[in-house]
Amino acid sequence: MDTLKTNKQNNSNLSIAEEFAEKIKSQQKKDKLSKAAPLIVLATIIVLASIFVKGFFSLTNVVNLLNQISIPLVLATGLTFVILIGCIDLSLEGVMGLAGSVVSLLVLNNKNGNNFGILAFIIILLLGASIGALTGFLHVKMRIPSFIVTFGMGSVATGFAIMSYMGKPATITDPMFAKLSSGSLLGIPYLTWIAFVVFAIGVFLQKYTAFGASVYAIGDNESIVRANGINIDKVKIKIFAWCALCASVAGIFGAIRLQRGEFSIGVNNLFTTITALVVGGAALSGGKGGMFQSLVGVLSITVIQNCMILIGVNPFIQEAVKGVIIIIAVSLSISRDSKFIVK
Repeated sequence: MDTLKTNKQNNSNLSIAEEFAEKIKSQQKKDKLSKAAPLIVLATIIVLASIFVKGFFSLTNVVNLLNQISIPLVLATGLTFVILIGCIDLSLEGVMGLAGSVVSLLVLNNKNGNNFGILAFIIILLLGASIGALTGFLHVKMRIPSFIVTFGMGSVATGFAIMSYMGKPATITDPMFAKLSSGSLLGIPYLTWIAFVVFAIGVFLQKYTAFGASVYAIGDNESIVRANGINIDKVKIKIFAWCALCASVAGIFGAIRLQRGEFSIGVNNLFTTITALVVGGAALSGGKGGMFQSLVGVLSITVIQNCMILIGVNPFIQEAVKGVIIIIAVSLSISRDSKFIVK
């Protein structure tokens, strides 16, 4: 009798173990599919573009694509870390506008006698990182939700950008900016090279530092991380500082392209970048995504935008298409069981 009970118990334990193993295998398959899906989407977009869009693979258009990717890639490099912890940063456009406006006043221009040269870049990066650190501080210490504090900080940055040039943007006359705007190395624009350097730094931070590991851990389960003694507040402040620093780089890029600085440099970049990250597999609730997924997403969105421009789609329709893409991508990526979508 005891032997029969023992056999039944063993069979029960075995069936539970088998069921658990099947669930793990099923989850692993889903994870592999979710990681492969963005690459499949990108490959499909490129194949369709090569078939139906005339001149897509022309040398001129390929160079144009590489030029188009620079700003969203830099923004995505910073925003990826913020989204990995389940937060959002809506201040990017404002920080971009402030960075572009101020840098135009620090280098040779038609409004003042400043000529800080390379030092101007360092000043702007420090300014951006400081804004991000302040944003992160307000978020973690004052317990203000990320979307509210970053929206407010973006408005503050925009206001200071407008005040910096008093209504009349400065035109940049620095030859270094002209060279960066039109120059290339091995046929690839300088700005694209710089964008990939920033991206490489992001990859290093994510994959090979304790900071990167902490980012994933916080996004996955913040309570466990806090219980293990990691200073979550400090990590979050660093994340927002890094994101704003990247936005400052993007703002400098915008000023280089326009050869002037104005508050509107960052307009229409925020949701393009968010769309790219979500298309690349990031979850707005945190814990999913990464630098290479973000790169795939940026490439996908840039190619779609490029194709719409080549076939002459109305700019307003282009914005509508991006809106539809982000709604679909977010609806497919969010966890219905998650307590928060954005913290």
